[in-house]
Amino acid sequence: MDHRPDHRAQIRDFLATRRAKLTPEQVGLPTSGRRRVPGLRREEVAVLAGVSTEWYTRLEKGHIGGVSEEVLDAVAQALRLDQDERTYLFDLAHAARPARRAPSRRTDVQVPLRVQWLLDSMTMSAAFVRNGRQDIVACNALARALLAPVFDSPTTTQHGRANIARYAFLDPGSQQFFVDWDEAAVVSAALLRAQAGREPHDRALRDLVGELSTLSSGFRSQWAVHAVRIRHDGSKRLWHPQIGDLELTYQSLDLPMSNRAVYGLTIYTAEPGSTSEERLKLLASQAATQPARRSGSMP
Repeated sequence: MDHRPDHRAQIRDFLATRRAKLTPEQVGLPTSGRRRVPGLRREEVAVLAGVSTEWYTRLEKGHIGGVSEEVLDAVAQALRLDQDERTYLFDLAHAARPARRAPSRRTDVQVPLRVQWLLDSMTMSAAFVRNGRQDIVACNALARALLAPVFDSPTTTQHGRANIARYAFLDPGSQQFFVDWDEAAVVSAALLRAQAGREPHDRALRDLVGELSTLSSGFRSQWAVHAVRIRHDGSKRLWHPQIGDLELTYQSLDLPMSNRAVYGLTIYTAEPGSTSEERLKLLASQAATQPARRSGSMP
């Protein structure tokens, strides 16, 4: 099986889907006659970016390796890409450039003990560390209790590690746990899409995407949208089998590791004085009486 990433297909589909989202009215262009395709035409994007139609057509077909950052920035502005989408486009361009040597992979690394100490010190917040594939690689006791449906899922026991994307798309119980499941599915697929742009040579990531694409029609639909998410924060509603409904806020931060690996630290908290805070406190007290359970070490 060929495990090489298809850069041209990713670039083609990404640019085409972004172009389809815009209308001439949105970008100040005149409209005339019936349009055979949704969104902007290639020649209209070319005008907005200040390049020839032939040049932009070649770019949208995936020939991006030799394109300058200035031109990429002009295309990003023409397509009104947000910051995450712009970063993804530049990642694709970087990956498509010929390398003088084999690309260096961001290898999976062991989470340092000091990071586990940091997690364990957060007794009233659920905190966990995930890699770019959304494997949970370390957590504190409250996160283990809060995310019990994820950790206890067959998708975890079958693979030996909790993976949020795998749980969301392959475990039917996720649609009860994530109250706003549709939003969770969008974010999960978008995070994987961004990671695929950063790490196109990660075979484990491609295997995960292949698995989800094969087994989940919901993931296939989301993956085809080419949505990109890098920054990850906001509010989330969960239904926990022990304590019921929770409305939490969460924040994700970059957590640099050795060997160029960057993981994400995610922290869930509840609004002070809220019912969710009382329920989270109850879960924390229950978790404090349980034997320590970890998510496992990196291979």
